[in-house]
Amino acid sequence: MKITLDWLKEHLDGDVTVADVVATLNRIGHEVEGVENPAEKLAGFRVARVLTAERHPQADKLQVLSVDTGDGTPLQVVCGAPNARAGLIGVLGLPGAIVPANGMELKVSAIRGVESNGMMCSTRELELGDDHDGIIELPADAPIGMSFADYSGAGDPVIDISITPNRQDCMGVRGIARDLAAAGLGTLKPLEVPTIAGASAPATEIRTDDPEGCPAFYGRTISGVTNGTAPEWMRRRLEAVGQRSISALVDISNYVMFDLGRPSHIYDRAQLTGALVARRARDGETVTALNGKDYALADTMTVIADDSGVHDIAGIMGGEHSGCSDTTTDVLIEVAYFTPERIALTGQALGLTSDARSRFERGVDPAFLDDATAIVTGHILAICGGTPSATTHAGTPPAEVRHIDYDPALAATLGGIAIAPDRQKDILAALGFTVLDQAGRWQVAVPSWRRDMDGPADIVEEVTRIIGFDAIASVPLPRSAEDAGGVAKPTATADQLLERRLRRAAAAAGFHEAVTWSFISEREAALFGGGAWSLANPISEDLKVMRPSLLPGLLAAAQRNQHRGAGSIRLFEIGRRYLADAEHPTLAIVMAGDKKARGWQAGKAAPFDAFDAKAAALALLGAAGAPADRMQVMEPVASGNIWHPGQSATLRLGPKAVLAEFGALHPALTRAFDVDGPVIAVQIFLDAIPAKRASGPARAAFAPPALQSVRRDFAFLAPETLAAADLVRVIRSADKANIVEARLFDRFAGQGVPEGQVSLAVEVELQPVEKSFADAELKAIADKVVAAAAKLGAVLRG
Repeated sequence: MKITLDWLKEHLDGDVTVADVVATLNRIGHEVEGVENPAEKLAGFRVARVLTAERHPQADKLQVLSVDTGDGTPLQVVCGAPNARAGLIGVLGLPGAIVPANGMELKVSAIRGVESNGMMCSTRELELGDDHDGIIELPADAPIGMSFADYSGAGDPVIDISITPNRQDCMGVRGIARDLAAAGLGTLKPLEVPTIAGASAPATEIRTDDPEGCPAFYGRTISGVTNGTAPEWMRRRLEAVGQRSISALVDISNYVMFDLGRPSHIYDRAQLTGALVARRARDGETVTALNGKDYALADTMTVIADDSGVHDIAGIMGGEHSGCSDTTTDVLIEVAYFTPERIALTGQALGLTSDARSRFERGVDPAFLDDATAIVTGHILAICGGTPSATTHAGTPPAEVRHIDYDPALAATLGGIAIAPDRQKDILAALGFTVLDQAGRWQVAVPSWRRDMDGPADIVEEVTRIIGFDAIASVPLPRSAEDAGGVAKPTATADQLLERRLRRAAAAAGFHEAVTWSFISEREAALFGGGAWSLANPISEDLKVMRPSLLPGLLAAAQRNQHRGAGSIRLFEIGRRYLADAEHPTLAIVMAGDKKARGWQAGKAAPFDAFDAKAAALALLGAAGAPADRMQVMEPVASGNIWHPGQSATLRLGPKAVLAEFGALHPALTRAFDVDGPVIAVQIFLDAIPAKRASGPARAAFAPPALQSVRRDFAFLAPETLAAADLVRVIRSADKANIVEARLFDRFAGQGVPEGQVSLAVEVELQPVEKSFADAELKAIADKVVAAAAKLGAVLRG
């Protein structure tokens, strides 16, 4: 949300500066995202008078102007605006000035052979409006030579504040001023609410037929208004916070929304037929909103309608055909309370956002309807004139006063700051709370605009944030008597230690850690079989589903890196997958692009392949303490088009215990994420890794063998469907007492090998213990190896 310093001072009494406001807001929990001074982009632009305007000698549509800038020496300026003429007072951009609209630096230059010393500017070029048909025309009394920034009042700094979702009361300038005053920066001015009785009942009936979605609908009519241009002060403030000035009536509604956080709507009564009613939409109804788009409505949505149909998507956006125009003379003011949950669900279903929705779905002040109606009415009467009716009160807003039992000692025990009870009372009173002290036990009445207050912890947060969280002292955790004076016992859990170990191992292997959202879009979730959990009120439709896999986030990160020129991508993430039964800790890896860059030794660049994924998975499983040497490579889990058929597999301990899946991702999946080339991935399921035994004998210290190991090579003819890893595993298990290692070092198919078979060469390492092996012992071991291989259909080559 944006505010200006001048606007803030309408509610805050005191000598405050931008620096004071920014520092205080950050201290009390309102993050300031930036401060912009509009005067800076208007540096170099002055109020100037055109003295003469002569036809350009080389162009019919250009004029050569003599312009007075107030320093006594007229400047020659070439101008093509049709309204440029002698006597006009406008805005001159001097050489060196930067045009806000396009970033162009003005220079002394020749235009069609005539020197020009700057540019007379239009409102669009200075980003003050959309008019580009001519240059700006200022009043005759505008001071010549004055900085245009000073003349236009553009020196009012704009402060951009990030308002957290629970603080709807700060979605208006007054709410910000209230918090600042409570923090000691100035004094909150009383809110002026006019008393407007009204001469008669409203000319249009107002009611609510949907008390669940619209508990209260207040309104009044005003006849005989003149809808012209809003006052300059109102237009300037609205434009400073990014709102385009439209007309007096529209600007009044917008101004009250940004000023007091209270949306309203003003209808042209000539466009209404019969009573104006808040009701449920009917399936099949449509409405053309103010943005010009048509929306199909459902019976779960609240709308504002009359006898002719729907005029307004309640609490979100008004209809195009019932809005006010230059010819509007009779209006109806709507000030309603809409159920926040209904507004949020409707906005999500329609994919429609607005400033009104952002306030209603957070929950506006239900006790402010009468005052808001009077304030909107007062602005209309002051600016547009007219005769008001009495106010109609349809329904009852949920404005019951809530109380919270509170012990002031909680500020120290829960908040970490010892705050005197009297100081806490002052803070709460400044924030609008009422405290009833009953022998040290307080009953705190919550103001109607603080929907976020729920219990004593919320009261603690209020008083501590106003004091400042920086005042919380750093205190060491208490230690037990046995730890006193020594090193504290480790507090990390086994799972945390495992994740730390894997992070170090992955980083050491050359992977870069990524941290991605735990939420993904429904489209992305569908590519991975769909998500089991969806958010009811997501911050974005792209962040709606709890991820069933870590791969969507890593693929999105890979895509961003590829589009920025990265040639080799190695990313990993440790996080949670959210499945129907629970959340599961997982380590995921994505590799894309070149494994090795092209060079004179190898020639072309080498891409990643499924074996790189297998090697990474085994290495990380080993780092996690899993028995990597006993892993079985088996077929991938059936999961649609996630993994490439024939280039992916799983690592298991037995047929059911899946510890990891790895390989190339399906081309359709990588295309859906706009990632080029083959993408290699790994997912290691950390909660499937067997836990270490809680107790047992400590492993003996390593002692190097006294005798040298013996290596023997075996070549087998095996069915081409046999996994080499299975052959290696059975050979390693053939004689556990003597065989310490077995590894595949060659695989060959072709000439000399029967069709349907493959030659697999395995190196076996034997380790003697007490004495060297005799020939008979070696032959016996070799026979065991051959016999073990034969069980898988592999025979020794002759």
